[in-house]
Amino acid sequence: MAKFKKKKSKPTPDSEDSKKESVKEESIDIVPETEKTEPVSENSSTDPPMNPAEKSDKDKKLNKLFWLRVGLAVIAGIAATFIFEGIEGEDRRWASIAFMIVIFAGTIVVAKGMKMQLPSSDRKKIVTQGIGSYVFMYLFMWILSYTLVNVGSGTTGIPSPIS
Repeated sequence: MAKFKKKKSKPTPDSEDSKKESVKEESIDIVPETEKTEPVSENSSTDPPMNPAEKSDKDKKLNKLFWLRVGLAVIAGIAATFIFEGIEGEDRRWASIAFMIVIFAGTIVVAKGMKMQLPSSDRKKIVTQGIGSYVFMYLFMWILSYTLVNVGSGTTGIPSPIS
């Protein structure tokens, strides 16, 4: 056990008084508490504990939802290149972003249909699971497919090393 020295003198009201008095120090054993208490969450009374089989099933469904969103992002990003080919300028960009949001909302409906048994503290996982991957994969595939389709048709005045 660690031994700490603790002062056993009265506080001095004056700085001159402290010079007059001698401070007596004694060695006292201080034993820290070894019992740890678990923090109680505010939702613990309403959420039943999950057994490992239910947790595994939940994780499998969340994993399935993640990969569904990534796969749809790839397909929708490529499809956006061809669906909005006739639209020009800023309207093409906003139409593609609206298309991305509609497809994502569709995955939320599919996720609710999967009947995931999530505790109330994890309800937002249906929306947030894979949202970053979805957005970036959609944008990446949309930009890549648009670039590949329109590689030779640009007349910007800058010579292309490809053609």
